[in-house]
Amino acid sequence: MSSGRMPACLGAIVAIAIAACASGPPELPYPAFIQADDLPDIFMASLPGIRAKQFIGDAQLRTTSNRIDLPPGWKGTSGGSPGKSLEIFVLDGNLAIADIVLRRGGYAYLPAGSLGFNLRSFDGARMLYFIDNVDARAVIRAPIIIDSGVLDWQAGEIAGLSIKELRADPGSGARTWLLRIQPDATLPWEVSSKHREGYLVGGDYRHSECVDGKAQTGRYTRGGYFYRPPNTINGGPDSAATTESFWLLREATATETSIVPACVASDPAP
Repeated sequence: MSSGRMPACLGAIVAIAIAACASGPPELPYPAFIQADDLPDIFMASLPGIRAKQFIGDAQLRTTSNRIDLPPGWKGTSGGSPGKSLEIFVLDGNLAIADIVLRRGGYAYLPAGSLGFNLRSFDGARMLYFIDNVDARAVIRAPIIIDSGVLDWQAGEIAGLSIKELRADPGSGARTWLLRIQPDATLPWEVSSKHREGYLVGGDYRHSECVDGKAQTGRYTRGGYFYRPPNTINGGPDSAATTESFWLLREATATETSIVPACVASDPAP
């Protein structure tokens, strides 16, 4: 699961993650092996009355990746970040976007320029919430609101892996998808040319990151998160799903992924 510029406040997020997880996961120069429950709550002015865990963010660019909890009866709007695109994935509970109710597995992409949608959670909800910059190359300019449960799993290039495409922009190359990993899947070492971030929606999974030519393997349980720099080798024979595991993965631009024979020293792009 490999992943161009690091967010400005990435160092602060790494420090928080290491402080929260110092007793277990490997210490890496980028956010990986983070568990959302270990992160502190943050305040989001655009979504009053919620609880949020921020994975990464850039205060100057106003971009952010978060897990958010909405209380029962919560009401709000999608118009809190003008000029930005918004992605939502419902982990639990329910969220109404205008007149469409999304439940677990519901996905929405609201590009910049979309009308502000009324949001409401009747029984409360937990969701992933991503605010991104606009890419002028993007072709998808209309909202996408779907139930991922109605999509079929497509076989991946590696046995034991399957995917559901939620968004794939042919212009910018931006992509969001679900990845299912079976316990018998054997993963190679691989490297990607751009950043990739992921959140473990369900399952129990371990993965290896290759740092300075040394493999560092850590465990993810539900709520685990990583944000991997480009040209970082990862995967390998020690990476495996203990139980059937499901990741939500995102890339902001077109990415080339290559298989490599081993964990060797490499220099991530600046």
